Amino acid sequence: MKQKRWLSAVLAGTMTLSLTACGGGGNGAQDRDSGNSLTVAIWDNNQLSGLKEIINDFTAQSGVNVEVQVVPWDQYWTLLEAGAQGGELPDVFWMHSNYSQKFMSNDILLDLTDRVAESDLIDMDNYYEDIAGLYQLDGKVYAIPKDYDTIGLWYNKTMFDEAGIDYPDESWTWDTFAEAAGKLTKEDGSQYGFTSPASFNQDGYYNLIYSMGGSVLNEDKTQSGWNSPETVKAMNWWYENLVAKAMPTQQVMSENTPDVMLGSGKAAMVFQGSWMVAAMKGNEYIVENCDVAVLPKSDAGKRISIYNGLGWAAAAKSGNPEGAWKLLEYLGSEEAQKKQAQLGVTMSAYMGTSDTWVGCAPEFNLQAYLDMAQDMVIRPYTRNTKAWEDYSQETMVKAYTGDMTMEAVCNDIAAYMNEQIADEQR
Repeated sequence: MKQKRWLSAVLAGTMTLSLTACGGGGNGAQDRDSGNSLTVAIWDNNQLSGLKEIINDFTAQSGVNVEVQVVPWDQYWTLLEAGAQGGELPDVFWMHSNYSQKFMSNDILLDLTDRVAESDLIDMDNYYEDIAGLYQLDGKVYAIPKDYDTIGLWYNKTMFDEAGIDYPDESWTWDTFAEAAGKLTKEDGSQYGFTSPASFNQDGYYNLIYSMGGSVLNEDKTQSGWNSPETVKAMNWWYENLVAKAMPTQQVMSENTPDVMLGSGKAAMVFQGSWMVAAMKGNEYIVENCDVAVLPKSDAGKRISIYNGLGWAAAAKSGNPEGAWKLLEYLGSEEAQKKQAQLGVTMSAYMGTSDTWVGCAPEFNLQAYLDMAQDMVIRPYTRNTKAWEDYSQETMVKAYTGDMTMEAVCNDIAAYMNEQIADEQR
């Protein structure tokens, strides 16, 4: 089958990952059946069922058959980069802000600009502006916004009841949160008030930084904000009040993700993105014991959620570019975006279509995620986000383990980021 040919071809090329050589490529795209079928790649199995239903609607309307392949995140980008090198990519695939700038600037993605301008279904003004901006470069459009996400505070109601602590609500400040986390932490290590590994930024300390007036990147993306006084102050607070008092060791957190610790009764509170709702709903312990609330606010009353959103992109060398565009156009339409929310796949990027999403898991207060949309900051990105973000996550471990002070780590990350940003601008 065509999809298997793509996956086999890409797996064969995973030893060569350079994006700069993608202008050559092989004959994979030309060999594909260009008439009545498409291949699609995603990385989240939790979304597969709902997306298949939406894509089946597309097939019923268009007659175009679509095969969907789920490739785990850790392999997904390796396969896409290798596929770009070898000229064998899926026709349609998800794009993420960490990689979009690199893919857009290397002629890997199909230029959708003219098609969008002529479309009766797609108007970029209907999507969250920052999400749409993630997938545009030099005035051209390379992906159709798929969704948006916010961050919520998940908590164990049973643990709160046992400790006699009121559930989190909109009145909570960061100090309220830290106080509760401390009380919910047991000295014998059987229960922790909060868990958030050093690698968790959008669904971790980024939200604190921005609510306390700091930043990770300045507005014009020319300088790091990691060494600003506000950011250093926020991260010192994070370490002193949470890492040092209410969290497991970094080693434990590196081996157990927050959702796993929440779902096994080891953590009283975690931050999780709206993309995790399906996984939460599938855990019996979480359904029985847990719920979600808005994030804490600063003393000044500022409550921030870092948000992001995926884009639907097509391969520039797709053997069926018109079919790929038709699928993108449908997936970005108001009809499909409403159904995406209704089915509980994710909140949708098309503004005004996500209200029904709260009903996809009535066990939880999903309205908290929509409420967090009242004050959002787009996840920081530049042309090579992955380089400096990987470094920042690796370096943050040294603060968590006490090998470096938090201030030193913040300054170190800022220096590295600024070097990377300077290289991007050359």
